[in-house]
Amino acid sequence: MVLRSSGIAVMVLKVFFPSCCATAESGLLIGRWIPEQNSAVVLAVVHFPFIPGQVKQYLSEVQRVTQINMCVLGSWSNSKQEKEEVLDKFLEDLSTIFSHEPWIQLSKERDSKFWSCCIFQKYPSSPKEDEFILVYYDQRKVMLSQLHPTDNLTTSADHKGNDASKLGAVFDTVAKSKVLFMTDRYDDGPIKLTHWQSEGVEASIIVELMKQASVPVCMLLTFLLSLVSSVCKSRVLKFWPLSFIWSKLSTCEQLGHRMEHLQIISSNRKAQNQTQLMRKANIFVSLLIDMALGILLMSWLYRENRIGQLADTLIPVADHIAKELQDLLQWLMGVPAGLKMNRALDQVLGRFFLYHIHLWISYIHLMSPFIEMILWYVGLSACLGLTVALSILSDIIALLTFHIYCFYVYGARLYCLKIYGLSSLWRLFRGKKWNVLRQRVDSCSYDLDQLFIGTLLFTILLFLLPTTALYYLVFTLLRLLVVVVQGLIHLLVDLIDSLPLYSVILRLCRSYRLAGWWRMLPTMLLSSACCQSVSMYCLAGSS
Repeated sequence: MVLRSSGIAVMVLKVFFPSCCATAESGLLIGRWIPEQNSAVVLAVVHFPFIPGQVKQYLSEVQRVTQINMCVLGSWSNSKQEKEEVLDKFLEDLSTIFSHEPWIQLSKERDSKFWSCCIFQKYPSSPKEDEFILVYYDQRKVMLSQLHPTDNLTTSADHKGNDASKLGAVFDTVAKSKVLFMTDRYDDGPIKLTHWQSEGVEASIIVELMKQASVPVCMLLTFLLSLVSSVCKSRVLKFWPLSFIWSKLSTCEQLGHRMEHLQIISSNRKAQNQTQLMRKANIFVSLLIDMALGILLMSWLYRENRIGQLADTLIPVADHIAKELQDLLQWLMGVPAGLKMNRALDQVLGRFFLYHIHLWISYIHLMSPFIEMILWYVGLSACLGLTVALSILSDIIALLTFHIYCFYVYGARLYCLKIYGLSSLWRLFRGKKWNVLRQRVDSCSYDLDQLFIGTLLFTILLFLLPTTALYYLVFTLLRLLVVVVQGLIHLLVDLIDSLPLYSVILRLCRSYRLAGWWRMLPTMLLSSACCQSVSMYCLAGSS
Protein backbone atom coordinates (compact mmCIF):
# COMPACT_ATOMS: atom_id res chain seq x y z
CA MET A 1 0.00 0.00 0.00
CA VAL A 2 1.21 3.54 -0.79
CA LEU A 3 0.30 6.61 1.28
CA ARG A 4 1.21 10.19 0.31
CA SER A 5 0.41 13.81 1.23
CA SER A 6 0.61 17.07 -0.74
CA GLY A 7 3.92 18.83 -1.36
CA ILE A 8 6.62 19.59 -3.88
CA ALA A 9 9.44 17.05 -3.61
CA VAL A 10 8.88 13.33 -3.06
CA MET A 11 10.74 11.12 -0.58
CA VAL A 12 10.01 7.38 -0.90
CA LEU A 13 10.20 5.45 2.35
CA LYS A 14 9.88 1.65 2.27
CA VAL A 15 8.69 -0.08 5.44
CA PHE A 16 8.96 -3.89 5.59
CA PHE A 17 6.30 -4.93 8.08
CA PRO A 18 5.83 -8.55 9.30
CA SER A 19 2.35 -9.89 8.74
CA CYS A 20 2.36 -11.57 12.17
CA CYS A 21 2.42 -8.12 13.85
CA ALA A 22 -0.70 -6.84 12.10
CA THR A 23 -2.88 -7.95 15.03
CA ALA A 24 -0.40 -6.97 17.74
CA GLU A 25 -1.31 -4.57 20.50
CA SER A 26 -0.01 -1.01 20.52
CA GLY A 27 3.65 -0.47 21.23
CA LEU A 28 7.04 0.33 19.70
CA LEU A 29 8.39 -0.80 16.34
CA ILE A 30 11.89 -2.21 16.69
CA GLY A 31 14.05 -3.23 13.79
CA ARG A 32 16.81 -1.97 11.51
CA TRP A 33 17.08 1.21 9.51
CA ILE A 34 18.88 0.88 6.15
CA PRO A 35 19.84 4.43 5.09
CA GLU A 36 21.30 3.33 1.72
CA GLN A 37 17.89 2.09 0.61
CA ASN A 38 15.83 4.52 2.72
CA SER A 39 14.09 1.44 4.16
CA ALA A 40 12.98 0.27 7.57
CA VAL A 41 12.82 -3.44 8.43
CA VAL A 42 10.40 -4.02 11.31
CA LEU A 43 11.27 -7.15 13.30
CA ALA A 44 8.99 -7.03 16.36
CA VAL A 45 6.61 -4.88 18.39
CA VAL A 46 7.29 -4.00 22.06
CA HIS A 47 4.03 -3.82 24.01
CA PHE A 48 2.90 -1.42 26.67
CA PRO A 49 3.75 -1.00 29.48
CA PHE A 50 7.52 -0.77 29.28
CA ILE A 51 10.40 1.25 30.70
CA PRO A 52 12.42 3.09 28.02
CA GLY A 53 15.71 2.35 29.78
CA GLN A 54 15.05 -1.39 29.78
CA VAL A 55 14.11 -1.27 26.11
CA LYS A 56 17.38 0.49 25.23
CA GLN A 57 19.39 -1.98 27.33
CA TYR A 58 17.65 -4.94 25.66
CA LEU A 59 18.30 -3.57 22.18
CA SER A 60 21.98 -2.99 23.00
CA GLU A 61 22.33 -6.63 24.13
CA VAL A 62 20.62 -7.89 20.97
CA GLN A 63 22.83 -5.62 18.86
CA ARG A 64 25.96 -6.96 20.57
CA VAL A 65 24.98 -10.57 19.77
CA THR A 66 23.59 -10.11 16.26
CA GLN A 67 26.01 -7.36 15.10
CA ILE A 68 23.00 -5.54 13.61
CA ASN A 69 22.20 -1.89 14.27
CA MET A 70 18.96 -2.51 16.16
CA CYS A 71 16.89 0.52 17.17
CA VAL A 72 13.36 1.80 17.83
CA LEU A 73 11.96 2.81 14.45
CA GLY A 74 8.68 4.30 15.60
CA SER A 75 5.35 3.49 17.18
CA TRP A 76 2.49 1.14 16.38
CA SER A 77 -1.12 1.76 17.29
CA ASN A 78 -3.80 -0.89 16.99
CA SER A 79 -6.97 0.82 18.25
CA LYS A 80 -9.50 -1.83 19.17
CA GLN A 81 -11.74 0.94 20.49
CA GLU A 82 -12.34 4.46 19.33
CA LYS A 83 -9.09 6.30 18.81
CA GLU A 84 -8.14 8.53 21.73
CA GLU A 85 -6.22 11.75 21.50
CA VAL A 86 -4.22 10.89 24.64
CA LEU A 87 -2.73 7.82 22.96
CA ASP A 88 -1.78 9.85 19.87
CA LYS A 89 -0.07 12.48 22.03
CA PHE A 90 1.79 9.77 23.96
CA LEU A 91 2.99 8.06 20.79
CA GLU A 92 4.25 11.37 19.41
CA ASP A 93 6.12 12.09 22.65
CA LEU A 94 7.98 8.78 22.36
CA SER A 95 9.97 10.26 19.48
CA THR A 96 11.73 12.55 21.97
CA ILE A 97 12.77 9.61 24.18
CA PHE A 98 13.97 7.34 21.38
CA SER A 99 15.90 9.61 19.09
CA HIS A 100 15.57 8.08 15.66
CA GLU A 101 15.45 10.01 12.44
CA PRO A 102 12.93 9.64 10.86
CA TRP A 103 10.28 8.57 13.38
CA ILE A 104 7.65 6.25 11.81
CA GLN A 105 4.15 6.11 13.23
CA LEU A 106 1.83 3.35 12.00
CA SER A 107 -1.74 3.01 13.18
CA LYS A 108 -4.66 0.75 12.37
CA GLU A 109 -8.25 1.72 13.09
CA ARG A 110 -10.90 -0.60 14.52
CA ASP A 111 -12.63 -2.74 11.87
CA SER A 112 -10.82 -0.97 9.08
CA LYS A 113 -8.64 -2.24 6.24
CA PHE A 114 -6.85 1.10 5.86
CA TRP A 115 -3.77 2.13 7.78
CA SER A 116 -2.39 5.55 8.47
CA CYS A 117 1.33 6.16 8.16
CA CYS A 118 3.07 9.30 9.40
CA ILE A 119 6.70 10.38 9.50
CA PHE A 120 8.20 12.92 11.89
CA GLN A 121 11.53 14.67 11.33
CA LYS A 122 13.06 17.13 13.72
CA TYR A 123 15.03 19.02 11.11
CA PRO A 124 13.36 18.73 7.68
CA SER A 125 15.63 20.10 4.96
CA SER A 126 12.83 21.08 2.56
CA PRO A 127 9.07 20.67 2.22
CA LYS A 128 8.48 17.22 0.82
CA GLU A 129 5.68 14.94 -0.14
CA ASP A 130 6.29 11.78 1.86
CA GLU A 131 5.46 8.57 0.04
CA PHE A 132 5.29 5.32 2.01
CA ILE A 133 5.60 1.86 0.50
CA LEU A 134 4.40 -0.65 3.08
CA VAL A 135 5.64 -4.16 2.20
CA TYR A 136 4.19 -7.16 3.97
CA TYR A 137 6.51 -10.13 4.44
CA ASP A 138 6.05 -13.50 6.11
CA GLN A 139 8.62 -13.45 8.87
CA ARG A 140 8.35 -17.16 9.52
CA LYS A 141 9.12 -18.16 5.96
CA VAL A 142 11.87 -15.60 5.48
CA MET A 143 13.52 -16.74 8.72
CA LEU A 144 13.33 -20.49 8.07
CA SER A 145 14.03 -20.36 4.33
CA GLN A 146 17.60 -19.12 4.92
CA LEU A 147 17.56 -16.61 2.10
CA HIS A 148 21.08 -15.24 2.43
CA PRO A 149 22.60 -12.45 0.39
CA THR A 150 25.35 -13.12 -2.11
CA ASP A 151 28.86 -12.49 -0.81
CA ASN A 152 30.93 -12.49 -3.97
CA LEU A 153 28.78 -10.14 -6.01
CA THR A 154 30.90 -7.49 -7.73
CA THR A 155 29.04 -4.49 -9.02
CA SER A 156 29.95 -0.94 -9.86
CA ALA A 157 29.66 1.97 -7.41
CA ASP A 158 26.84 3.62 -9.33
CA HIS A 159 24.85 0.40 -9.36
CA LYS A 160 25.30 0.05 -5.59
CA GLY A 161 24.12 3.55 -4.94
CA ASN A 162 21.09 3.50 -7.19
CA ASP A 163 19.84 -0.03 -6.63
CA ALA A 164 16.80 0.33 -4.40
CA SER A 165 15.55 -3.23 -4.86
CA LYS A 166 18.24 -5.14 -2.95
CA LEU A 167 16.46 -7.70 -0.83
CA GLY A 168 19.67 -9.22 0.47
CA ALA A 169 19.92 -6.71 3.32
CA VAL A 170 16.31 -7.37 4.34
CA PHE A 171 16.71 -11.15 4.33
CA ASP A 172 20.04 -10.92 6.11
CA THR A 173 18.53 -8.73 8.83
CA VAL A 174 15.75 -11.22 9.54
CA ALA A 175 18.11 -14.22 9.38
CA LYS A 176 20.59 -12.73 11.87
CA SER A 177 17.87 -11.74 14.37
CA LYS A 178 17.42 -15.26 15.68
CA VAL A 179 18.16 -14.15 19.25
CA LEU A 180 15.31 -11.67 19.11
CA PHE A 181 12.84 -14.41 18.19
CA MET A 182 13.80 -16.72 21.08
CA THR A 183 11.57 -14.89 23.58
CA ASP A 184 7.84 -15.54 23.69
CA ARG A 185 4.91 -14.38 25.77
CA TYR A 186 5.58 -17.05 28.42
CA ASP A 187 8.90 -15.48 29.42
CA ASP A 188 8.98 -13.51 32.69
CA GLY A 189 11.21 -10.75 31.36
CA PRO A 190 10.29 -7.05 31.47
CA ILE A 191 10.05 -6.85 27.66
CA LYS A 192 7.02 -8.32 25.88
CA LEU A 193 7.40 -8.74 22.11
CA THR A 194 5.27 -9.82 19.17
CA HIS A 195 6.99 -11.70 16.37
CA TRP A 196 6.56 -14.94 14.47
CA GLN A 197 7.36 -17.06 17.55
CA SER A 198 5.73 -14.90 20.20
CA GLU A 199 2.98 -17.50 20.75
CA GLY A 200 5.64 -20.02 21.77
CA VAL A 201 8.96 -21.22 20.39
CA GLU A 202 8.37 -24.22 18.15
CA ALA A 203 8.75 -27.45 20.13
CA SER A 204 10.90 -25.63 22.68
CA ILE A 205 10.31 -28.10 25.52
CA ILE A 206 10.90 -31.16 23.34
CA VAL A 207 13.99 -29.60 21.78
CA GLU A 208 15.50 -28.70 25.15
CA LEU A 209 14.82 -32.17 26.56
CA MET A 210 16.37 -33.78 23.50
CA LYS A 211 19.42 -31.52 23.78
CA GLN A 212 19.91 -32.45 27.43
CA ALA A 213 19.46 -36.17 26.76
CA SER A 214 21.46 -36.30 23.54
CA VAL A 215 24.82 -35.53 25.20
CA PRO A 216 25.16 -38.71 27.33
CA VAL A 217 23.46 -40.81 24.67
CA CYS A 218 25.90 -39.60 21.99
CA MET A 219 28.87 -40.19 24.32
CA LEU A 220 27.75 -43.75 25.06
CA LEU A 221 26.98 -44.40 21.41
CA THR A 222 30.36 -43.05 20.31
CA PHE A 223 32.15 -45.28 22.82
CA LEU A 224 30.25 -48.38 21.70
CA LEU A 225 30.82 -47.58 18.03
CA SER A 226 34.53 -47.06 18.56
CA LEU A 227 34.70 -50.38 20.41
CA VAL A 228 32.84 -52.25 17.66
CA SER A 229 34.92 -50.53 14.96
CA SER A 230 38.15 -51.56 16.66
CA VAL A 231 36.93 -55.16 16.82
CA CYS A 232 35.88 -55.12 13.15
CA LYS A 233 39.26 -53.70 12.10
CA SER A 234 41.23 -56.30 14.02
CA ARG A 235 43.45 -58.75 12.20
CA VAL A 236 41.36 -61.73 13.27
CA LEU A 237 38.61 -60.81 10.81
CA LYS A 238 41.12 -60.48 7.96
CA PHE A 239 41.91 -64.20 7.82
CA TRP A 240 40.34 -66.21 5.03
CA PRO A 241 37.26 -67.89 6.57
CA LEU A 242 36.02 -64.83 8.51
CA SER A 243 36.82 -62.34 5.75
CA PHE A 244 34.98 -64.50 3.18
CA ILE A 245 31.91 -64.82 5.42
CA TRP A 246 31.92 -61.08 6.20
CA SER A 247 31.99 -60.21 2.49
CA LYS A 248 29.25 -62.65 1.47
CA LEU A 249 26.61 -62.19 4.19
CA SER A 250 24.08 -59.41 3.63
CA THR A 251 23.63 -58.99 7.38
CA CYS A 252 27.27 -58.07 7.90
CA GLU A 253 27.11 -55.59 5.04
CA GLN A 254 23.94 -53.95 6.43
CA LEU A 255 25.44 -53.75 9.92
CA GLY A 256 28.47 -52.01 8.40
CA HIS A 257 26.20 -49.44 6.73
CA ARG A 258 24.31 -48.82 9.97
CA MET A 259 27.56 -48.36 11.86
CA GLU A 260 28.62 -45.69 9.37
CA HIS A 261 25.24 -43.98 9.75
CA LEU A 262 25.48 -44.03 13.55
CA GLN A 263 28.98 -42.56 13.39
CA ILE A 264 27.69 -39.72 11.20
CA ILE A 265 24.79 -38.99 13.56
CA SER A 266 26.79 -39.21 16.79
CA SER A 267 29.66 -37.11 15.42
CA ASN A 268 30.25 -33.88 17.37
CA ARG A 269 31.30 -32.04 14.22
CA LYS A 270 28.84 -29.36 13.23
CA ALA A 271 27.32 -29.49 9.75
CA GLN A 272 29.16 -27.10 7.45
CA ASN A 273 26.27 -26.41 5.09
CA GLN A 274 22.63 -27.16 4.50
CA THR A 275 23.40 -30.31 2.48
CA GLN A 276 25.25 -31.97 5.36
CA LEU A 277 22.51 -30.97 7.79
CA MET A 278 19.80 -32.46 5.58
CA ARG A 279 21.88 -35.64 5.14
CA LYS A 280 22.19 -36.07 8.91
CA ALA A 281 18.48 -35.43 9.36
CA ASN A 282 17.55 -37.93 6.63
CA ILE A 283 19.79 -40.61 8.15
CA PHE A 284 18.37 -39.96 11.63
CA VAL A 285 14.74 -40.19 10.47
CA SER A 286 15.57 -43.29 8.41
CA LEU A 287 17.08 -44.97 11.49
CA LEU A 288 14.06 -44.09 13.63
CA ILE A 289 11.56 -45.44 11.09
CA ASP A 290 13.69 -48.52 10.48
CA MET A 291 13.87 -49.34 14.20
CA ALA A 292 10.13 -48.63 14.67
CA LEU A 293 9.25 -51.03 11.85
CA GLY A 294 11.67 -53.61 13.27
CA ILE A 295 10.07 -53.40 16.72
CA LEU A 296 6.62 -53.83 15.15
CA LEU A 297 7.87 -56.91 13.29
CA MET A 298 9.41 -58.32 16.47
CA SER A 299 6.16 -57.79 18.41
CA TRP A 300 4.25 -59.57 15.65
CA LEU A 301 6.66 -62.52 15.64
CA TYR A 302 6.58 -63.09 19.41
CA ARG A 303 2.80 -62.84 19.60
CA GLU A 304 0.67 -66.03 19.57
CA ASN A 305 3.78 -68.24 19.21
CA ARG A 306 4.35 -67.34 15.57
CA ILE A 307 8.03 -68.34 15.89
CA GLY A 308 6.99 -71.93 16.59
CA GLN A 309 4.55 -71.87 13.71
CA LEU A 310 7.26 -70.69 11.33
CA ALA A 311 9.65 -73.38 12.61
CA ASP A 312 7.00 -76.08 12.10
CA THR A 313 6.31 -74.79 8.57
CA LEU A 314 9.94 -74.53 7.53
CA ILE A 315 10.75 -78.28 7.50
CA PRO A 316 7.74 -79.29 5.33
CA VAL A 317 8.50 -76.46 2.91
CA ALA A 318 12.14 -77.60 2.61
CA ASP A 319 11.00 -81.20 2.02
CA HIS A 320 8.50 -80.05 -0.62
CA ILE A 321 11.20 -78.08 -2.46
CA ALA A 322 13.56 -81.06 -2.34
CA LYS A 323 10.83 -83.37 -3.66
CA GLU A 324 10.11 -80.97 -6.54
CA LEU A 325 13.83 -80.89 -7.39
CA GLN A 326 13.95 -84.70 -7.35
CA ASP A 327 10.98 -84.85 -9.73
CA LEU A 328 12.69 -82.32 -11.98
CA LEU A 329 15.89 -84.37 -12.07
CA GLN A 330 13.93 -87.55 -12.81
CA TRP A 331 12.29 -85.70 -15.71
CA LEU A 332 15.70 -84.57 -17.01
CA MET A 333 17.07 -88.14 -16.73
CA GLY A 334 14.32 -89.38 -19.03
CA VAL A 335 13.30 -87.76 -22.32
CA PRO A 336 12.68 -84.08 -21.41
CA ALA A 337 10.32 -82.42 -23.92
CA GLY A 338 11.02 -85.23 -26.39
CA LEU A 339 14.73 -84.38 -26.66
CA LYS A 340 17.23 -87.16 -27.30
CA MET A 341 19.90 -86.85 -24.62
CA ASN A 342 23.16 -88.74 -24.10
CA ARG A 343 21.93 -91.41 -21.72
CA ALA A 344 25.25 -92.19 -20.01
CA LEU A 345 26.06 -88.53 -19.24
CA ASP A 346 22.42 -87.85 -18.34
CA GLN A 347 22.41 -90.67 -15.76
CA VAL A 348 25.74 -89.58 -14.28
CA LEU A 349 24.66 -85.96 -13.86
CA GLY A 350 21.20 -86.90 -12.57
CA ARG A 351 22.53 -89.26 -9.90
CA PHE A 352 25.19 -86.76 -8.91
CA PHE A 353 22.59 -84.04 -8.28
CA LEU A 354 20.18 -86.48 -6.58
CA TYR A 355 22.91 -87.41 -4.12
CA HIS A 356 23.41 -83.73 -3.28
CA ILE A 357 19.67 -83.35 -2.64
CA HIS A 358 19.77 -86.39 -0.35
CA LEU A 359 22.62 -84.85 1.62
CA TRP A 360 20.75 -81.58 1.88
CA ILE A 361 17.56 -83.22 3.21
CA SER A 362 19.60 -85.10 5.80
CA TYR A 363 21.23 -81.85 6.90
CA ILE A 364 17.87 -80.08 7.25
CA HIS A 365 16.39 -82.87 9.35
CA LEU A 366 19.51 -82.93 11.49
CA MET A 367 19.07 -79.21 12.21
CA SER A 368 15.30 -79.41 12.77
CA PRO A 369 15.46 -79.55 16.62
CA PHE A 370 17.41 -76.27 16.70
CA ILE A 371 15.47 -74.32 14.07
CA GLU A 372 12.94 -72.84 16.52
CA MET A 373 15.70 -71.63 18.82
CA ILE A 374 17.60 -70.15 15.87
CA LEU A 375 14.48 -68.33 14.67
CA TRP A 376 13.83 -67.07 18.21
CA TYR A 377 17.24 -65.40 18.37
CA VAL A 378 16.93 -64.18 14.80
CA GLY A 379 13.65 -62.47 15.72
CA LEU A 380 15.47 -60.49 18.41
CA SER A 381 17.64 -58.92 15.72
CA ALA A 382 14.56 -57.04 14.46
CA CYS A 383 15.08 -54.55 17.30
CA LEU A 384 18.12 -53.32 15.32
CA GLY A 385 15.82 -52.36 12.48
CA LEU A 386 13.68 -53.81 9.75
CA THR A 387 16.60 -53.67 7.30
CA VAL A 388 18.69 -55.95 9.52
CA ALA A 389 15.80 -58.42 9.75
CA LEU A 390 15.37 -58.35 5.96
CA SER A 391 19.12 -58.89 5.48
CA ILE A 392 18.96 -61.91 7.80
CA LEU A 393 15.98 -63.20 5.79
CA SER A 394 18.04 -62.87 2.61
CA ASP A 395 20.88 -64.83 4.19
CA ILE A 396 18.45 -67.53 5.38
CA ILE A 397 17.08 -67.86 1.84
CA ALA A 398 20.66 -68.15 0.56
CA LEU A 399 21.38 -70.94 3.07
CA LEU A 400 18.16 -72.81 2.33
CA THR A 401 18.84 -72.68 -1.42
CA PHE A 402 22.54 -73.44 -1.17
CA HIS A 403 22.07 -76.74 -3.01
CA ILE A 404 20.51 -74.86 -5.94
CA TYR A 405 23.54 -72.57 -5.96
CA CYS A 406 25.83 -75.62 -6.02
CA PHE A 407 23.87 -77.11 -8.93
CA TYR A 408 24.21 -73.83 -10.81
CA VAL A 409 27.96 -73.66 -10.19
CA TYR A 410 28.49 -77.27 -11.28
CA GLY A 411 26.44 -76.83 -14.45
CA ALA A 412 28.07 -73.49 -15.29
CA ARG A 413 31.61 -74.82 -14.86
CA LEU A 414 30.93 -77.93 -16.92
CA TYR A 415 29.25 -75.91 -19.65
CA CYS A 416 32.11 -73.37 -19.75
CA LEU A 417 34.71 -76.13 -19.97
CA LYS A 418 32.96 -77.67 -22.94
CA ILE A 419 32.57 -74.32 -24.70
CA TYR A 420 36.24 -73.56 -24.09
CA GLY A 421 37.28 -76.99 -25.39
CA LEU A 422 35.11 -76.66 -28.52
CA SER A 423 36.52 -73.20 -29.30
CA SER A 424 40.11 -74.50 -28.95
CA LEU A 425 39.44 -77.52 -31.15
CA TRP A 426 37.68 -75.31 -33.71
CA ARG A 427 40.86 -73.24 -34.02
CA LEU A 428 42.78 -76.52 -34.48
CA PHE A 429 40.64 -77.33 -37.58
CA ARG A 430 41.48 -73.93 -39.07
CA GLY A 431 45.22 -74.25 -38.39
CA LYS A 432 45.18 -71.63 -35.64
CA LYS A 433 46.14 -71.52 -31.99
CA TRP A 434 45.88 -69.08 -29.11
CA ASN A 435 49.15 -67.30 -28.28
CA VAL A 436 49.14 -66.92 -24.49
CA LEU A 437 52.11 -64.55 -24.35
CA ARG A 438 50.85 -62.10 -26.98
CA GLN A 439 47.14 -62.65 -26.24
CA ARG A 440 46.15 -63.23 -29.86
CA VAL A 441 45.38 -65.99 -32.37
CA ASP A 442 48.37 -67.07 -34.52
CA SER A 443 48.78 -69.57 -37.36
CA CYS A 444 50.12 -73.02 -36.53
CA SER A 445 50.82 -76.24 -38.44
CA TYR A 446 49.60 -79.54 -36.92
CA ASP A 447 50.61 -83.09 -37.85
CA LEU A 448 48.18 -85.91 -38.72
CA ASP A 449 47.98 -87.41 -35.19
CA GLN A 450 47.09 -84.07 -33.64
CA LEU A 451 44.35 -83.46 -36.20
CA PHE A 452 42.92 -86.98 -35.68
CA ILE A 453 42.78 -86.67 -31.86
CA GLY A 454 41.37 -83.17 -32.17
CA THR A 455 38.61 -84.42 -34.48
CA LEU A 456 37.64 -87.18 -32.04
CA LEU A 457 37.55 -84.84 -29.06
CA PHE A 458 35.59 -82.19 -30.98
CA THR A 459 32.97 -84.79 -32.02
CA ILE A 460 32.61 -86.11 -28.47
CA LEU A 461 32.23 -82.65 -26.92
CA LEU A 462 29.82 -81.52 -29.63
CA PHE A 463 27.44 -84.46 -29.06
CA LEU A 464 27.63 -84.11 -25.25
CA LEU A 465 26.94 -80.37 -25.39
CA PRO A 466 23.07 -80.53 -25.56
CA THR A 467 22.86 -82.61 -22.37
CA THR A 468 25.17 -80.26 -20.48
CA ALA A 469 23.43 -77.18 -21.89
CA LEU A 470 20.01 -78.44 -20.76
CA TYR A 471 21.17 -78.99 -17.18
CA TYR A 472 22.91 -75.62 -17.21
CA LEU A 473 19.76 -73.88 -18.52
CA VAL A 474 17.46 -75.47 -15.91
CA PHE A 475 19.70 -74.69 -12.95
CA THR A 476 20.37 -71.18 -14.25
CA LEU A 477 16.62 -70.49 -14.25
CA LEU A 478 16.31 -71.84 -10.71
CA ARG A 479 19.23 -69.70 -9.58
CA LEU A 480 17.73 -66.69 -11.33
CA LEU A 481 14.48 -67.18 -9.40
CA VAL A 482 16.36 -67.15 -6.09
CA VAL A 483 18.36 -64.08 -7.14
CA VAL A 484 15.15 -62.21 -8.07
CA VAL A 485 13.68 -62.88 -4.61
CA GLN A 486 16.88 -61.74 -2.90
CA GLY A 487 17.05 -58.74 -5.21
CA LEU A 488 13.58 -57.61 -4.17
CA ILE A 489 14.59 -57.88 -0.51
CA HIS A 490 17.77 -55.90 -1.12
CA LEU A 491 15.80 -53.30 -3.08
CA LEU A 492 13.51 -52.79 -0.08
CA VAL A 493 16.54 -52.51 2.21
CA ASP A 494 18.19 -49.93 -0.05
CA LEU A 495 14.91 -48.02 -0.28
CA ILE A 496 14.69 -47.71 3.51
CA ASP A 497 18.39 -46.78 3.75
CA SER A 498 18.51 -44.17 1.01
CA LEU A 499 15.00 -42.67 0.89
CA PRO A 500 15.20 -39.03 2.13
CA LEU A 501 12.18 -39.31 4.40
CA TYR A 502 12.94 -36.13 6.32
CA SER A 503 13.15 -34.11 3.12
CA VAL A 504 9.93 -35.62 1.81
CA ILE A 505 8.06 -34.86 5.05
CA LEU A 506 9.52 -31.37 5.09
CA ARG A 507 8.49 -30.84 1.48
CA LEU A 508 4.92 -31.86 2.23
CA CYS A 509 4.51 -30.00 5.54
CA ARG A 510 6.94 -27.07 5.46
CA SER A 511 8.25 -26.57 1.97
CA TYR A 512 9.79 -23.19 2.81
CA ARG A 513 12.38 -24.96 4.98
CA LEU A 514 13.84 -26.42 1.76
CA ALA A 515 14.37 -23.01 0.14
CA GLY A 516 18.01 -22.80 1.15
CA TRP A 517 20.81 -22.00 -1.30
CA TRP A 518 18.65 -19.51 -3.17
CA ARG A 519 20.33 -16.46 -4.59
CA MET A 520 18.07 -13.57 -5.66
CA LEU A 521 19.71 -10.93 -7.82
CA PRO A 522 17.97 -7.85 -9.22
CA THR A 523 18.07 -8.04 -13.01
CA MET A 524 16.57 -4.62 -13.78
CA LEU A 525 15.61 -1.39 -12.06
CA LEU A 526 11.93 -0.57 -12.13
CA SER A 527 10.99 3.07 -12.62
CA SER A 528 7.84 3.00 -10.53
CA ALA A 529 8.10 2.67 -6.77
CA CYS A 530 4.78 0.86 -6.63
CA CYS A 531 6.07 -1.86 -8.99
CA GLN A 532 9.11 -2.25 -6.77
CA SER A 533 6.92 -2.75 -3.73
CA VAL A 534 4.85 -5.38 -5.53
CA SER A 535 7.95 -7.31 -6.66
CA MET A 536 9.46 -7.15 -3.16
CA TYR A 537 6.21 -8.37 -1.64
CA CYS A 538 6.09 -11.38 -3.96
CA LEU A 539 9.70 -12.33 -3.26
CA ALA A 540 9.54 -11.88 0.50
CA GLY A 541 6.25 -13.63 1.00
CA SER A 542 6.82 -16.69 -1.15
CA SER A 543 8.78 -19.76 -0.42
